[in-house]
Amino acid sequence: MFRLDEKIWFWTLLAIPVIILLFLLLQLWRRSAQKKFADSALLKRLSPNQSLFKSILKVVVLCGAFACLSLALVNPKIGTKLETVRSEGVDIVFAVDVSKSMLAEDIAPNRLEKSKQLVTQIINSLASDRVGIIAYAGKAFPQLPITTDYASAKMFLQNMNTDMLSSQGTAIGEAIKLAKTYYDNEEQTNRILIIISDGEDHEGEVTDIAEEANEMGIRIITVGVGDTKGGPIPIKRNGVVLNYKKDNNGETVITKLDETTLREIAEETNGVYINGTNTAEVVDQIKDVLDQTDKTEFESKQIADFKDQFQWFLAFGIFLLFIDIFFLERRTAWLKKLNLFNEAI
Repeated sequence: MFRLDEKIWFWTLLAIPVIILLFLLLQLWRRSAQKKFADSALLKRLSPNQSLFKSILKVVVLCGAFACLSLALVNPKIGTKLETVRSEGVDIVFAVDVSKSMLAEDIAPNRLEKSKQLVTQIINSLASDRVGIIAYAGKAFPQLPITTDYASAKMFLQNMNTDMLSSQGTAIGEAIKLAKTYYDNEEQTNRILIIISDGEDHEGEVTDIAEEANEMGIRIITVGVGDTKGGPIPIKRNGVVLNYKKDNNGETVITKLDETTLREIAEETNGVYINGTNTAEVVDQIKDVLDQTDKTEFESKQIADFKDQFQWFLAFGIFLLFIDIFFLERRTAWLKKLNLFNEAI
């Protein structure tokens, strides 16, 4: 497994196109100056061993040296051993609403994208907790099982959209039922379920299901995304709004944030409701809840013992610089025979 320590040093690779540009400008200037000095026939007689190929080769070698030195600064590492790591944390399951109402743009850029931002920032604030992801609309679907791989969690999160589930609606109860299967330890008491939704539950009886979750030791935090005044659901093609979703009577559907339902769900499990408008406040409040929650010790497999590989790139870069210094721009005997650029001899 590879890991890059200092990715910012990739910017030094911009030196390569600068070197190439300077080389081209130097060649143009040299040609212009030589034409002022003498015609081409006389120049070939005065400097018969000048080689365009050798000049290009010097630049290629110099660019290769800079590329190697840049990679050395980035410091790539290779993981050589898989270790079982014991750590303490909380099992957190994110249930993200992907129903069509989440396309409403009453919160920028829209409710679903805002939900993704919130989950991403919460994950970024975690240390050793385990996370899982559920997507739900009319039905609930397991998106990612409990894991400590935050990179995978964020990758799965970004791929979520309103077309991933064929059954539409907002069945929060289905998400809570599915979340119960995520926690593998029946005696575990620090189970956190974070529901990110606009709160429009189309199935009903969600508080009864939340009460059952509470009996299993699951604490639910609800995060409301959207505006209580509501907004229409745009129908887009290639990012352009064509129309808005309408009901059976031809009236434009206005979807509103239902904070009441979300509060009731949280209260049933001794959880909290958070308005999702301000991302920083959401992250801070959830961190406060997690800090007050008992931690459970668990094991996870991780790549450990990463070894530096920068020395190979550094050595090869210095070697190429050494070669470039001693490269002459004069043609050698074997290059004269090859005549790669059809240079007149």
